[in-house]
Amino acid sequence: MTKAEIVNEISKKTGIDRATALTAVEAFMESVKESLSSGENVYLRGFGSFIVKKRAQKTARNISKNTTLIIPEHNIPAFKPAKTFTINAE
Repeated sequence: MTKAEIVNEISKKTGIDRATALTAVEAFMESVKESLSSGENVYLRGFGSFIVKKRAQKTARNISKNTTLIIPEHNIPAFKPAKTFTINAE
């Protein structure tokens, strides 16, 4: 499902126009992105959590040049679904 499809679904289900729904969806995504970039997790009860995970420093190899390089530790965004959030695979 794309962002445009999500906007269309919200517009249909709530009765608001697509422009307003698009603004709301983009504002939500921007808020989540800002929170994660500042190191704060976002918790949505009954849906899941957008969390910041720390990746440890590791050594990588460039096999074509036969060299190694150090990749420093860094943070990555992740999504952890809630226990009540289930997808029925039928």
